[in-house]
Parts: sequence; structure tokens; C-alpha cells
Amino acid sequence: MHDPHSERMSGGETRAAGGLALVFAFRMLGMFMVLPVLATYGMDLAGASPALIGLAIGAYGLTQAVLQIPFGIISDRIGRRPVIYLGLIVFALGSLLAARSDSIWGVIAGRVLQGAGAISAAVMALLSDLTREQHRTKAMAMIGMTIGVSFAIAMVVGPLLTRAFGLSGLFMATGGMALFGILIVAFVVPKANGPLQHRESGVARQALGPTLRHPDLLRLDLGIFVLHAMLMSSFVALPLALVEKAGLPKEQHWWVYLTALLISFFAMIPFIIYGEKKRQMKRVLLGAVAVLMLTELYFWAFGDSLRALVIGTVVFFIAFNLLEASLPSLISKVSPAGGKGTAMGVYSTSQFLGSAAGGILGGWLLQHGGVGVVFLGGAVLSAIWLVFAVTMREPPYVTSLRMPLSPEAQRDAGLVERLLAVAGVTDAVVVAEEAAIYIKLDKELLDRPSLERLINPSSQTCEA
Repeated sequence: MHDPHSERMSGGETRAAGGLALVFAFRMLGMFMVLPVLATYGMDLAGASPALIGLAIGAYGLTQAVLQIPFGIISDRIGRRPVIYLGLIVFALGSLLAARSDSIWGVIAGRVLQGAGAISAAVMALLSDLTREQHRTKAMAMIGMTIGVSFAIAMVVGPLLTRAFGLSGLFMATGGMALFGILIVAFVVPKANGPLQHRESGVARQALGPTLRHPDLLRLDLGIFVLHAMLMSSFVALPLALVEKAGLPKEQHWWVYLTALLISFFAMIPFIIYGEKKRQMKRVLLGAVAVLMLTELYFWAFGDSLRALVIGTVVFFIAFNLLEASLPSLISKVSPAGGKGTAMGVYSTSQFLGSAAGGILGGWLLQHGGVGVVFLGGAVLSAIWLVFAVTMREPPYVTSLRMPLSPEAQRDAGLVERLLAVAGVTDAVVVAEEAAIYIKLDKELLDRPSLERLINPSSQTCEA
């Protein structure tokens, strides 16, 4: 029988999702607020050069990429909270180091230390520990939305805070946010009964090999690498273009970003709905990558007036936000049954590596070729992505399902084979140590009664 209360998230689940979304938001604010200001204000630091500014912008991505999967695995052993507390303290120390530095090298060291507080995997795992199966996707979506909103806020608040308090004030604010995150985890987020064994919420070593050999997952990993490399390299060049070519004082850049982000959030929604409803995600993806490439070429060729730069920034963020929202959805569609957590772990690592590469490459190109060459580099990156994305297959329009197995079903050697014969089931894997089965299914084609009879003959419930 259905539990009448199972359709709604419980108070504890809502507190867990809301609290952890806030922790993510504060940390992402700390990461992103630096982007729109480092290229302009950072040149006043001792020893600053365009290449080192680029390194400072991308530096956090290096340590983040290296440490986020290991931190997730450690959290399985010693618990989520100690890892999250440690990560937030490390991030706060990095912020303090950057705030106290008057040289570019001190800021780079601070950014490296900020990135070492790599808690994304541990936060997602804690969220899984604290939410039931049927509400987990909703809780993860809350965090995804929060990241998008915090990025938009950071683009506007970063320039305003820096104008009022300087770069050191900005870094102090990011450190304070990390410490506030510790209080949220301690006093708002409910206690978990212990780590949940769950393949979809973290990296499973058994799934790592197949994930790294999966052609369509690798195309998506390349995509998020390029997307974040372009974001970072663009923020090495765009603030400087606004000052030098458009004559807009750096204190006023916030309104350009606010305009671009507000328009882009509304403009991308029809494309997401079209891609999902009409099952045309590949077409939407290719269109957005092509628009990114054309925008970078437009910046290079015509980006010498305020109007041109504002129009280009609006179009850039429509394509960027559309891809940022679509790629995780594609990962969960394409990943094999029971492999979504591992696929997302590799995807996040690719994202942070892209951030690092984009900052470093953007700074190097700026130093050796100027603002226009940075945009040209972005166009080349998106052209490479487009070549690989064209060969991607249309993704399967499936959802993931994890269901506990009765002892009787666990002993059934032919269960997976029979499940795959059910209309709408595309993939299934039994994970004995979890006494669970992971299934990928197409809801429009699913023969639900047959699925329920096979999984749990004694009960007629099934949570999708």
C-alpha cells in the first residue's frame, strides 16, 4: 500500500535539502564572486600579470578536481559531517589567506586552498542519507537550482562588494559564508543514521571503469570541461573589454551581468521544455554549443562598444545557462543503471578541470595576444566540442529507479533478464550488497503492472 504521507517531503527532508542547498549556495558564492572582479581589481596586486590573474581565477578548480572524489570516498568511511566541516574550514582559511595578501601569489595560494575544501561529493552523499528514494531527485534539483541562483547573485554582488570593501573585503565575506555554512550543517541539517549504501549518490569503484569507457558520457564530460573553460577564460577578458573598449568603469559592471542573467534565465526555459517534451535534447545541445561559438566570434569581431558587449553577454549566458542546466540531465539519462553517482563524480571533476584550464589558458592568451585572442580561443574550444557532440546519439528518455528487493527476488537468477523483457525497461542491475535493484525506464512505454509483479510479488507498490 502507498504511504499517504510519502508523496510529500517530510519536515526533516525539507530541512536537509534546504540546509544543504544553503551550504552549497554560500560556497558557490565564494567561488563565483571573484570572477567578475579579479581581472580588473587584481591588476593592482603586487606582481600581477594577465597570465597570473588567469591562474588565480582558475586555481581553485585544480585542487577541487583532484580532491572531490577522494573526499567523497573518505566520507563513506569516517562520516559526512567531519569531511564537510573540514572542507568548509579549509575554504575559510583559503579565503583568509587571499584576503590578507597584497600580492598576486598570495591570492593564488588562497584560491588553491579554497579549492581544497572540496565538499560537493560529501554534501550530495549526506543529502542521499537524509532523503527517501522518491524525494531524492526533487532534493537534488533544489541544490541544482540553488547553484544557478547563487551564480547569478555572485555576478552582481561580487562587483558591488568589491567596490565597497576592495578585494580583501570580498575574500573576507567568502570566508564568513563558509563559517556560516558550518553553523547550518550543525544546527539546521538533521542527523543521519549513518552512511547509506547507495550507488546513485556517490562514486562506486566498480562503476568507474565502465564510466570512463562510455563514449557518450565522455562526450558530456568534454562538454562540461569546455563550458567551464569558456566561462573562466571569458571572465579573464570580458571585464577588461568592458573597461578598455566600452569605457564602462569597473564599479558599474554589475548591471551588465544582472541584465544578462535575468534575460537568460527566462530565455532558456522554452528550449529546455522543447528538448524534454519533444525528445530533441541533442538538437538543443548542438544549437546552444553553436551559439556559444558564434558569440565568442562576435566578441572577437565586434566587441568594441558597450552595446555590442552587452548583447554578446546576454546571448552568451542564454547558451551557457541552457547547457549548464541540460548537461546533468543528459548524464543521468545516458549513465547505465546504478552508475549515475559515478558518472556525476567524473562529470564534476571534468567541470573543475575545465575551470582551471580556462582561467590559465585565458590569462596566457590575454598576456600574449590581448582580449580579442581570448575570445578567439573560446571559439576554437567550442568548435572542438561541436565536432564531438555532433556524433553523440540521441539520449534515451529514461528515468532512474532504485528499489529494495525481497529475499525471494534476490535469489531469482533470471530476474534481470525478465525485467529487460518488460516494455519500457532499458537497463537493470542487481546490487547484492544493497539488496536493491537499479532500473532505467521510459515512463511513456512502461508496462508498470508487469514491473511491480516481478520486483515484489507480495506488494503492489513501486516508487518512481
